[in-house]
Amino acid sequence: MKRFAFPLLISFFVLTMLISPFIGAQTIPFSTLYNGMDEGLFNILWELRMPRVLLGWTVGSILAICGMIFQAMFRNPLASPDMLGVSTGAACGAVLYIRFGFAFSIMGIVPGLSIFAFIGALLATSAIYIAGNLRRGGMSEATLLLAGIAMSFLFGSINMIVQYGSGFVDSFRMMRWSMGGLQAIGFSDLYLTFPALIIIFFVAYVAGPELNLFVCGEDIAASRGVSVNALRRILFISVSLAVGIAVSICGPIGFVGLMVPHICRKFVGTDHRRLAIASLFFGGTFLVICDTAARTLWSPAEVPVGVLTSCIGSIFFLVLLLRAKK
Repeated sequence: MKRFAFPLLISFFVLTMLISPFIGAQTIPFSTLYNGMDEGLFNILWELRMPRVLLGWTVGSILAICGMIFQAMFRNPLASPDMLGVSTGAACGAVLYIRFGFAFSIMGIVPGLSIFAFIGALLATSAIYIAGNLRRGGMSEATLLLAGIAMSFLFGSINMIVQYGSGFVDSFRMMRWSMGGLQAIGFSDLYLTFPALIIIFFVAYVAGPELNLFVCGEDIAASRGVSVNALRRILFISVSLAVGIAVSICGPIGFVGLMVPHICRKFVGTDHRRLAIASLFFGGTFLVICDTAARTLWSPAEVPVGVLTSCIGSIFFLVLLLRAKK
């Protein structure tokens, strides 16, 4: 089965990316591609559907690869950016940006919301790192995991306080944004998410052999010449950057980083270079499928994709716990 995993995965990816843009509240027939389409359908396809599908693929891939990295670092199958407070920290930065009414960008390319989200993600990971180092003898995976859960609750509480003290318009905007969604008009959002995807994939692929050793334990990794602390810093900063950008644009979309690496391991094995490639393709494909369902099943209404992934992820999470107990 593993021999055919990548051909099947790539075929599934190509098929999904070709079909998804034509599905939605307004179905676009394939025949319009060669028979010609009116201006309205053309705008729907190229200004709304294609940017949304591409954005969903890049964000899903980012979250899946970051989840794979965290699960290897913590040697814990339940570790993911949203479980460890990174997504919540990024969301806190974005909520503060909305609350205080900031409106700026860097060179007209990087919006202030993305900067605040990245700062929030970096604060969350820094707090986790500092909390782990307070223990004598260094930080263990269990300590880091518990510190991440504590940070998630802390930043989540700050988010609720800020929302409670905001006006109706800002609080509604925060609540709607915090559900997670892919609302793309044009390809401008891809100018941020695609470079972030390239960076995090490059880091994950290059560090693949070291992540294989991380799974065996930090002592074994150190004995094989891995600079554990330096590599952990690089991975923390890379994940913070990637998750901060993804969350700033789409809001916190939960459980993608938890589910996708588990599913990919069943098909491609535990080597982290193969797993990074599988997470790249399947993570994006999974989120595109979820988003297509979210904007189609309840048509003409639309459900935020973060709500749908949370529903699927909570069931997946319970199944993991029951299997682990058994």
